[in-house]
Amino acid sequence: MRLDKLISNCGFGSRKEVKELLKKGFVTVDGEVCKRPETQIDPSCQKVYVGETVVEYEKYSYLMMNKPDGVISATIDEEHTTVVDLVDERYQYADVFPVGRLDKDTTGLLIISNDGGFAHRALSPKKHVEKVYRAQLDKPIGDAEIAAFEAGIQLDDDFKTMPAGLCTLDDDGFVAQVTIREGKFHQVKRMFEALGIKVLALKRTHFAGLALDENLAEGEYRRLNETELKSIENLLSKDK
Repeated sequence: MRLDKLISNCGFGSRKEVKELLKKGFVTVDGEVCKRPETQIDPSCQKVYVGETVVEYEKYSYLMMNKPDGVISATIDEEHTTVVDLVDERYQYADVFPVGRLDKDTTGLLIISNDGGFAHRALSPKKHVEKVYRAQLDKPIGDAEIAAFEAGIQLDDDFKTMPAGLCTLDDDGFVAQVTIREGKFHQVKRMFEALGIKVLALKRTHFAGLALDENLAEGEYRRLNETELKSIENLLSKDK
């Protein structure tokens, strides 16, 4: 990997800013000052420092975010704040992106990564990855709605959903848990709308067996730990 790309991807600035650091002699490779941005580096065996700070390289980043309301699931937008705007510059320089999307007004679990292969597996329609939501409704649900979800819902574009899970989370039936294995546009909201029910608030709590860390406030994120990564990769490697 080029030296300037390595340093930039690890959060020390844009490629232009990194070239200035190199030019000024702030970068050392294996203890020697290096000023050439095109120098090829093997991060697995060479030590790179910017000043007194070691450059710790990771090929791919995997973040769990509790997406807030009003933020869009995109990398760049001229009008709205994106989920990528909320992460540290080191991840922005590493070209992370949201794995899938949540609607602007939907909150909860969103994975952000720069691993295209991982994203492809996670979003593949053939995998039928399970997604779980908590929905606040304007009308209560009962046995009829639960049975309708289990049978699959006919949407307004002549698409019929796969069988979905539905259960109540409160005594009155105004708060529901929904489990789907597809990712159609506005799917959960449209499923309820087909039954004459409006979703007032929607939060994703699980994705591919991964549970949202409830210690994360809206807008906060953290790296996935090794156990979580192994669990989700094992799930995605299975044939559905």
